[in-house]
Amino acid sequence: MNNIAMCCVAVMEWITGDGYQRVAEAFNRTSRFARLQSITPKIAGRNLYIRFKATTGDAMGMNMLCKGTESALHAIQEQFPEMEIIALSGNYCMDKKPSALNWIDGRGKSVVCEAVITADVLRNILKTTVADLPDLNMRKNLIGSAMAGSIGGFNAHASNMVSAIFLATGQDIAQNVVSSNCITLMEATGDDLQDLLVSVTMPSIEVGTVGGGTSLPPQAASLQMLGVEGSSLLRAGTNAETLARVICGTVLAGELSLLSALAAGHLVQSHLKHNRSKVDISARSNPTSPTHTRAGSLQTTASLIPQCGNSR
Repeated sequence: MNNIAMCCVAVMEWITGDGYQRVAEAFNRTSRFARLQSITPKIAGRNLYIRFKATTGDAMGMNMLCKGTESALHAIQEQFPEMEIIALSGNYCMDKKPSALNWIDGRGKSVVCEAVITADVLRNILKTTVADLPDLNMRKNLIGSAMAGSIGGFNAHASNMVSAIFLATGQDIAQNVVSSNCITLMEATGDDLQDLLVSVTMPSIEVGTVGGGTSLPPQAASLQMLGVEGSSLLRAGTNAETLARVICGTVLAGELSLLSALAAGHLVQSHLKHNRSKVDISARSNPTSPTHTRAGSLQTTASLIPQCGNSR
């Protein structure tokens, strides 16, 4: 076929139509757990990009996907021998990179977690009110993130909790980029609207409880404490799903904590009290091995409401 663009169209129509079953069979025979769910092809000029979606049991599954994808591509090439496979990964999967596609369509596990915080807890423990938190969340996490052009970053610090649990449970820490996609929402609730309804939505948590670093003794112990070590005996995938829920719930707690500290004006005070070592480590440094530091820059922004007369 001389017209490469038309060839791309022909391949796209075949893999989503008459050829789908053949492609799925080639994909599925590479693993006991990987099962192809869908194929999404996109054309860019004379290039065809194919996004494979599959279940992977309790494994995070990138190795499974790679094996299955390679087999599927060979099956497609048997039907279209003139097709050239440029690379197994064409970045349409968007692994370990921010993208609107993973934010909208999801990747890995998609989880929503919500909780109702009573007025008493808001006042006595979090030192804030139901009037302040939703307003701060809107101005910081929603408007502020939109002003920055964020994709999936409509939260205060979801990445902190995701990274901590990833390290503790043997996940691929580089996948924190996609897994930290999160939007935090808050609103008043209850009969008198004095309680707080808070939720976090995380569409792309990439986790597994088998394979990779999950077999390391400390990480395996952490998974065991959570009751999700190894593969589930009930249904493949249950343990990984539970771990994703644990991460989402932890993110909700972290969001509530940081936003409350910001609303109450306690953030800097808390950092100075709890995040500074009181141990003098200067005597332990090696004076014969000087270090060289290059000056850099760090930016921070504040959300302000200027008062001009009686206007706001």
